[in-house]
Amino acid sequence: MPRYRLTIEYDGTPFVGWQIQAAGLSVQGVLTEAVRRLSGERVRLTGAGRTDAGVHALGQVAHFDLSRDWRPDTLREGLNAHLRPHPVAVLVAEAAADDFDARFSATRRHYRYVVVNRRAPLTVARDRAWRVIRPLDAGAMHDAAQLLVGRHDFTTFRAAECQANSPVKTLDRLTVTRAGAELAIEACARSFLHHQIRSITGSLVQVGIGKWTAADLRAALEARDRSRCGPMAPPDGLYLTAVEY
Repeated sequence: MPRYRLTIEYDGTPFVGWQIQAAGLSVQGVLTEAVRRLSGERVRLTGAGRTDAGVHALGQVAHFDLSRDWRPDTLREGLNAHLRPHPVAVLVAEAAADDFDARFSATRRHYRYVVVNRRAPLTVARDRAWRVIRPLDAGAMHDAAQLLVGRHDFTTFRAAECQANSPVKTLDRLTVTRAGAELAIEACARSFLHHQIRSITGSLVQVGIGKWTAADLRAALEARDRSRCGPMAPPDGLYLTAVEY
């Protein structure tokens, strides 16, 4: 059976997350239904990352098999037609090798968390960023973030319901940059723990407002204790931006 790879963009606001659940609208669910309506087939659609409710994607990747060959451009346009009115778009559809797996073939995942540092309410960026009204020191946040780069036990920054076999992960890159009122926290790793980026972001904001020092962040990491994590950032500002293979 031919295998196909999709690169997908979506606004996660109306969804319960990527994964199909017992109740509520999911990204995986509306995509699976779009494939069914286009091809007449019920497929098993696998994504590179199981984004949570309210989390967005600019470069999610998924794969599935169909019983016959489709032209990639026809597949893309047909799926987009059947995805309306949901805020999900197939950017690229392409044929994939039989052994390609969107989840397990990935070598790196890239995420961005967007913080808007201002007192005024969000309008255009509502549901797409986290507004923090207290002044943030992006330089201090970036310097502290470097303590988390590398291979560590990230228990402190792991959700209690995380199903990963081990809390040990290797964070390849973690940066904090500022452009006007907007801060971008960029993270890159082969894989992440459940809520890891939102937990790290919340703790870095504690550094940015001056409540924590870099030493406090290091102590929280080394404690391997979820209760030592700063307040977790909301899902609104988190984006899966790209997946490498």
